[in-house]
Amino acid sequence: MDQYALAFDHAPVGLILLENRVIRRANPRFGEMFGLTPEACKGLPIAEIYASEEDFQTIGAKVYAAIRDTGRYSDERIMKRADGSLFWCRVRGQAAATDTPDTPFSTSVWSFADLSEDRPIVALTQREREVAILTCRGLTSKEIGLDLNLSYRTVEEYRARLLRKFGARKLAELVAKLSGMPL
Repeated sequence: MDQYALAFDHAPVGLILLENRVIRRANPRFGEMFGLTPEACKGLPIAEIYASEEDFQTIGAKVYAAIRDTGRYSDERIMKRADGSLFWCRVRGQAAATDTPDTPFSTSVWSFADLSEDRPIVALTQREREVAILTCRGLTSKEIGLDLNLSYRTVEEYRARLLRKFGARKLAELVAKLSGMPL
């Protein structure tokens, strides 16, 4: 086994080689994280591990823009295991050197880190997840409203729901709970 294959197969995080949003190769840690064997991952459309089709479309648009512009993307999001259970995951991707701005999804390498021990799942709607993610990125309610095409007051209502669902008294406590930081 060459050193590159050894590093890929024994990385402490899940790794995949993606071509046009289809998994071409997965390491054992990725398979373990998603409840699949590395062989079962081959040929699997990446959409299969997203929490929903809406997440796939929404996040995919952001990934497309970032990969096209910088060649890289990272976020923390809810993903889906083969058994249908959901978990928080840190996702980072890098386009291959052969990709062009017109074909940012042709070939890329992605890492996945399971955050479920630090960040339990709370049932959230798609919009609540989007507001939670943008809140953790430090955006104000007005900035979130502009990004999601919502009014400032609607964003405030979503934040109030998140505070209740996570049992947080203030925004800083909510962000700590969402990000898995110790309180």
